[in-house]
Amino acid sequence: MSEKVRTRFAPSPTGFMHVGNLRTALYEYLIAKSLDGTFVLRIEDTDQERKVDEAVDIIYNTLSKAGLKHDEGPDVGGEYGPYVQSERKEMYKPYAEQLVKDGKAYYCFCTKERLDMLRENSDEPGAGYDRHCRDLPQEEIDKKLADGVPYVIRQKMPLEGSTTFNDAVFGTITVENSELQDQILIKADGYPTYNFANVIDDHTMNITHVVRGSEYLSSTPKYNLLYEAFGWEIPTYIHLPLIMGKNDDGSISKLSKRHGATSFEDLVNGGFLPEAIINYIALLGWAPKDNTEMFTLEELVKVFSIDGISKSPAVFDYDKLEWFNGEYIKAMPVEKFAEVSMPYFKKAIKSKELDFVKLASILQQRTTRLTQIPEKIEFFETQPEYDKELFVNKKSKTNLENSPVMLKAAIEALEALTEWNHDTIHDCLIDLAAELGVKNGTVMWPVRIAASGMTVTPGGAVEILDILGREEALDRLHKGLDKLN
Repeated sequence: MSEKVRTRFAPSPTGFMHVGNLRTALYEYLIAKSLDGTFVLRIEDTDQERKVDEAVDIIYNTLSKAGLKHDEGPDVGGEYGPYVQSERKEMYKPYAEQLVKDGKAYYCFCTKERLDMLRENSDEPGAGYDRHCRDLPQEEIDKKLADGVPYVIRQKMPLEGSTTFNDAVFGTITVENSELQDQILIKADGYPTYNFANVIDDHTMNITHVVRGSEYLSSTPKYNLLYEAFGWEIPTYIHLPLIMGKNDDGSISKLSKRHGATSFEDLVNGGFLPEAIINYIALLGWAPKDNTEMFTLEELVKVFSIDGISKSPAVFDYDKLEWFNGEYIKAMPVEKFAEVSMPYFKKAIKSKELDFVKLASILQQRTTRLTQIPEKIEFFETQPEYDKELFVNKKSKTNLENSPVMLKAAIEALEALTEWNHDTIHDCLIDLAAELGVKNGTVMWPVRIAASGMTVTPGGAVEILDILGREEALDRLHKGLDKLN
């Protein structure tokens, strides 16, 4: 095995990439990069029935958006290719046949009907194969092969004793061999099973660290017995804790769609930034040595270590992810925030050109998900119908008697402005309040209601008037005065 650390992300192209998959990819990337190693992408498409055509593109897009750049893979090549299992199909069977020759695997000719009957007649749930073909006479095997009887190749598991392996997270684990079934290595269609292809690919690609979910812990002895059967070095295993979701009753169960968006694509479509998702997912089962929570991908590479991975299940908390997202949004340069928000701006503002950087600046501190934006700004496109009771505000000391007075005075002062921008509007309204001997809010509140038609807005009266522009702003203020009169 090569001295250099080599990890691989080996997804099956069966649909969207869910959070668990993405965390596995992230940890494999971080292990490789933190140890100056190589991160490999391999597409495991041996399950042809479940393969989804566009799923490979989803894998590439997700890794790209998440910033997890692979060093070798189907699209970038490398010295250990091909990197797609179906393109490696011819290499697996000779390995399985070598095990048959060495007495460590065997041809099994049992029909589907016989296997179904075994399962039906067994009292034990999940009962396995009865090893019917394990010790067939050689003449019978040769005759069936010559007659073209369909077969699979099964691994001969030891019938007694136990298999022990070491995991970097869960420590030493021992499994009784009596619990292990004679697993299929090559299926009747000639394709390898997932478990077999995995071992052959990992060995021939010089993978040093195998990272996967803890649900695969029980399969690991099968992999190890294959490594031992071939006389190969066993890689370092790193099994990751489960990711759980919160149920309505407060209990937790394995994260699934009923808990909300569970794929990277769904989370991005839900208004979360890829950088925030990656930062949050990094902390689902791993803790830094200090209490820092905010990390860029580059910072994660510097601080990540395998000994920080926990055994305990991690709970995916959408509120916490939203907090992370809000922090990322606040920390962005306003121009960058305007850029990522543009699709959401365009969703709400269809018929006019506004200063989107100004719009971004009033939204930035008040946005935790990009999907909140259209609802917050649609009043710029079309002012909603509103009741004149909105002009009444105890805190600002406004009522239906003084609001028309304030609004009329504001219109006159604003119409006299030669320049229309944030500072001139601000100074104009502040000076007016001083002149009238009232609180700033007593002038600002009626202006804000007339300009927006809403009590809660991103930005106050000054920002709204500035973004609307002179003509539309004054038009709305006149309409507000008519409503009051």
